[in-house]
Amino acid sequence: MLTSRTFLKRTRAGAVVKVVREHYLREDIPCGAAACRLCPPRPAGPGLGLQARPSGAASSLCPGPHYLLPDTNLLLHQIDILEDPVIKNVIVLQTVLQEVRNRSAPVYKRIRDVIGNPEKHFYSFTNEHHRETYVEQEQGETSNDRNDRAIRVAVKWYNEHLKKIEDEEKIQVIFLTNDRTNKEKALEEGITAYTCEEYIKSLIANPDLVDRLACVSDEGKEIESGKIIFPEHIPLSKLQQGIKSGIYLQGTYRASRDNYLEATVWVHGDAEENKEIIIQGLKHLNRAVHEDIVAVELLARDEWVAPSSVVLQDDGQNEDDIENEEEKENILKTSLNKDMLRPTGKVVGIIKRNWRPFCGMLSKSQIKEARRHLFTPADRRIPRIRIETRQADTLEGQRIIVAIDGWPRNSRYPNGHFVKNLGSAGDKETETEVLLLEHDVPHQPFSQGVLSFLPKMPWSITEQDMKYREDLRHLYVCSVDPPGCTDIDDALHCREVENGNIEVGVHIADVSHFIRPGNALDEESAKRGTTVYLCEKRIDMVPELLSSNLCSLRSNVDRLAFSCIWEMNHKAEILKTRFTKSIINSKASLTYAEAQMRIDSATMNDAITISLRGLNKLAKILKKKRIDNGALTLSSPEVRFHMDSETHDPIDLQTKELKETNSMVEEFMLLANVSVAQKIYDEFPEFALLRKHPAPPPSNYDILVKAAKSQNLEIKTDSAKALAESLDQAESPTFPYLNTLLRILATRCMMQAVYFCSGMDNDFHHYGLASPIYTHFTSPIRRYADIIVHRLLAVAIGADSTYPELTDKHKLADMCKNLNYRHKMAQYAQRASVAFHTQLFFKSKGVVNEDAFILFVRKNAVVVLIPKYGLEGTVFFEEKGKPTPRLDYNNEVPSLTVEDTTLRVFDKVKVNIMLDASNIQHQKIRMVLVEPKV
Repeated sequence: MLTSRTFLKRTRAGAVVKVVREHYLREDIPCGAAACRLCPPRPAGPGLGLQARPSGAASSLCPGPHYLLPDTNLLLHQIDILEDPVIKNVIVLQTVLQEVRNRSAPVYKRIRDVIGNPEKHFYSFTNEHHRETYVEQEQGETSNDRNDRAIRVAVKWYNEHLKKIEDEEKIQVIFLTNDRTNKEKALEEGITAYTCEEYIKSLIANPDLVDRLACVSDEGKEIESGKIIFPEHIPLSKLQQGIKSGIYLQGTYRASRDNYLEATVWVHGDAEENKEIIIQGLKHLNRAVHEDIVAVELLARDEWVAPSSVVLQDDGQNEDDIENEEEKENILKTSLNKDMLRPTGKVVGIIKRNWRPFCGMLSKSQIKEARRHLFTPADRRIPRIRIETRQADTLEGQRIIVAIDGWPRNSRYPNGHFVKNLGSAGDKETETEVLLLEHDVPHQPFSQGVLSFLPKMPWSITEQDMKYREDLRHLYVCSVDPPGCTDIDDALHCREVENGNIEVGVHIADVSHFIRPGNALDEESAKRGTTVYLCEKRIDMVPELLSSNLCSLRSNVDRLAFSCIWEMNHKAEILKTRFTKSIINSKASLTYAEAQMRIDSATMNDAITISLRGLNKLAKILKKKRIDNGALTLSSPEVRFHMDSETHDPIDLQTKELKETNSMVEEFMLLANVSVAQKIYDEFPEFALLRKHPAPPPSNYDILVKAAKSQNLEIKTDSAKALAESLDQAESPTFPYLNTLLRILATRCMMQAVYFCSGMDNDFHHYGLASPIYTHFTSPIRRYADIIVHRLLAVAIGADSTYPELTDKHKLADMCKNLNYRHKMAQYAQRASVAFHTQLFFKSKGVVNEDAFILFVRKNAVVVLIPKYGLEGTVFFEEKGKPTPRLDYNNEVPSLTVEDTTLRVFDKVKVNIMLDASNIQHQKIRMVLVEPKV
């Protein structure tokens, strides 16, 4: 049956056009109930459909067998409830799914995953194309009211339809809605309808589910009563007008870690002026949460403030103690520095909430038998959240996940609900899970849908695979990696050719052969963006079958590779470059130490050793050229843990030692990346995926220049070459470690390197490498950027075909945005993992006394580096409950005088290191100055 839908649409030019769409209605769409013989069989697809005898939690409201049918708002707000294993046999209407898709992409993805889970028995019913459940929009009826009516019609149809099934016990369909009007209309029409809360409270055997109810009343509005604390948010339509006319500014809200009464808003767009706006005080922050997109109104200049240097943590237990807040806001005002005034504003509305589930711990209420408690997130930038729970005693001392539901104007804190218990705080597994969740690292096991695109085992190279490939198995190729490395991305060879020149090859795992564009495996790899290396765990970007087996260039097995081969003279000048897909057989998988031993050995002269010596010789020439060109050699103390084989606790902690072979491999990887970057840019000037490293603004170097000046050294920063040369000359015969300290400081001055699409940017320069163009080609097992670069290169040499997304610069730019985010989060997660393992190491050590050097000087503290452990920490001179010493801070010299002792940058000191576990959620390494005495 054919019907048509008519609607009006405004074109870009502003004209209104009438659009008529054909809409097909059918009678053969199955209801999804397993016991139904009236409908045609359900087509194969995700999930198993509804059970013939619905199992699930017993309800006191509806003791008989029943299916649930939720409306849109209920699905949007109560997705945590619907995901719970207890809730089964749910009908999700097409009307509801479409509305959810338009309103929340994350919830839509979650509900699709639930529908696909065979154990949940959720069924997606296409009511908009079923002849008996499709409804036309009536004249004067809003689309919202029409959708509500369509849902009620579908519930009635289901109940009539299921009555026809010949079974002694009839199955009923229960309509769940939190919309009061919709519920009243349903009851008038004879439909059994409950609110989510009524139904969940009727599941007597599952009282814990009540904790997971989102805290919203009918129509999704927050419950409001009591004293108004915050100004009203301006509606979205008015905000958009105000942004257009320039009354308001739109930006991303970034809360401060150190001061809960302060935030900054990074304004979107190209405006250089007022790029960063300060927000201070509870009312001006106006219920914005870290990473929300907000609208801000600038305050008059005489109301502008300076960034506060005061540390304020929200430690109040009484949520209504607003006088206390006002007192703290006055502290902010007294600490104003008139020279530092910045554009200041107030949040007037929220454009987009970026709430996610937050990890943290319950701060149990002091009131006996209380059900309302405050939850303190692990991330200090997130406000505390008020939740209701009956499990407070069980959850104390546990890491839990909580979601925010809303933030009424009369509440000091947002309302939320309990989602999940992760385990005991301090437990290694629990803390790793928290760390991954808080840094948004996708770490669930790969789904069956993703794994289905892996090659079937046993796998071997076929004739088809050899098409467009060179057979390089005769070459003496080897790999050099850290010990224990199983995901071997790269291998090298070097040999003399007949004309006396040298042939050097970099062979990279051909991951793009196994991961084809657009399939589930490709989408999952793109989402993950990078492999994340924690101290004891690796979160793979691609499944293990590829990362540690089929793509890993292990020795003595045939492997598919993408090769970059140069012909060079003995001065390491490139005479020819070619790229080819290949097949290799690595002759040795060596560690850096083993390769170094071969190079240094007086007796070994086999083909692999000769190849390594040739590579090492060329690498030294390449490195010298790079450094002469202005490339920077910076330093950051990297830490390596030695683990106990049984407990897996860290038993030793030392800085990583770099060998000549580390540098050898690095030089050829850099060279391959530069060669490939040039090739893909020449071929695809508009959509090459490249990597750039912007030059830091001159002010970034202030701290380095002042620190060097305090040691009577001059650091020039007008170019990378000038910086590199002055760092090379900054030596002190009496203080050999000084040069390393200066290089560590120089690293802190740098900007972040980022991926970008060549058609969307003009500045390609890589500052740190002093290269005009650069990309990532050499690690496709652990970086998705490299897979895209492989695809571009394969098309450039005619070894593979292109696809639309590869040549769409806007899509590539969006992908770069995700890759940059994932790389940054992976870095932060790695640092957090090192910090946690460092705490475990010092937990069993008691108090440790070590030499340290001062890296930075603050107003009330010094930041020190302990070379032995590569560990950094802050020594504070103000402690709660102790008299504050006299402090005199000098920004010019970088020095801090504590009483009569002056501490300068790079001073050698002695510190005591210990674990401070007074706050179980934020355990930290505490450092106390021992020498000089203050």
